[in-house]
Amino acid sequence: REYQRATEAGALLAIEFTGLAEYLALLRAAARALAPLGSSVMFYLAAAVSDFYIPASEMPEHKIQSSEGPLQITMKMVPKMLSPLVKDWAPEAFVISFKLETDPQILLDKSRQALEKYRHQVVVANVLESRRTSVIIVTRDSQTPLSLSDEEVAQGMEIEEKIVSYLQGQHTAFIERKG
Repeated sequence: REYQRATEAGALLAIEFTGLAEYLALLRAAARALAPLGSSVMFYLAAAVSDFYIPASEMPEHKIQSSEGPLQITMKMVPKMLSPLVKDWAPEAFVISFKLETDPQILLDKSRQALEKYRHQVVVANVLESRRTSVIIVTRDSQTPLSLSDEEVAQGMEIEEKIVSYLQGQHTAFIERKG
């Protein structure tokens, strides 16, 4: 519901893309265009496009032939865009990233490491197995669990509703501190 309201009010800019290069260029362009709005801008980087990719220059021109035997693929690391986003493109913006892990034991440490490394405001930490019903909102000085009850799940509620509602409050507080 909040998503629909934000979209209808023109308060949400959803940008579609089809590949890594397009995503990175659009993120940079959007960040630079919105940077003059300072702390009132929120970047909700809901998921990594991928951690690895094959550069276009290394893609085969034609179909890979199975007659050539087993295939071995070497992938490159996707460039991390949080650092230039926070440092250069929109340094006053409220930036939210996500950290998905399969091992719950390392989730909070990895989330705090991301906050320390990239110096942004919030990590939405989640475990693959429970990502649709439970997350932890991690900031430099807090961790706040958000989860759906069985009743909320039965009613069709999605965890994003709780995430967005909580983050709206965090963003408002951020604007007031910067103000």
